[in-house]
Amino acid sequence: MIKKVDHIGIAVRSLETTLPFYTEVLHLPLLGIEEVESQKVRVAFLKAGETKLELLEPTSEDSTIAKYIEKRGEGIHHVALGVDSIEERIQEMNEKGITMIDAEPRIGAGGAHIAFMHPKSASGVLVELCEKKG
Repeated sequence: MIKKVDHIGIAVRSLETTLPFYTEVLHLPLLGIEEVESQKVRVAFLKAGETKLELLEPTSEDSTIAKYIEKRGEGIHHVALGVDSIEERIQEMNEKGITMIDAEPRIGAGGAHIAFMHPKSASGVLVELCEKKG
């Protein structure tokens, strides 16, 4: 079912001010930066061994990430688990009584198909299911 921890999402106010810590202090390679307009966020991808870190900067005050930072401050936002068939995993979660934020997969950063579980179903952790095609 779960292949690996695909990435850890980290909410930040500014990629410009945050990236140097990850690239210059921790020496993590920057794989790229992408804007996901549908989610009102800019994402910087960093390689950390077999897992990626995704720094999430809001592009609008009404984005989910902006609201998260306003309420909780910067920091870990979610853990993404790589799966083979996201549709089957969503169905399985529903059958097991897990509340899904996304009833259907949507397109996330890097073109991945994603769906989030509600934190109340995962002991307060926002868990993302992530299927990467190809």
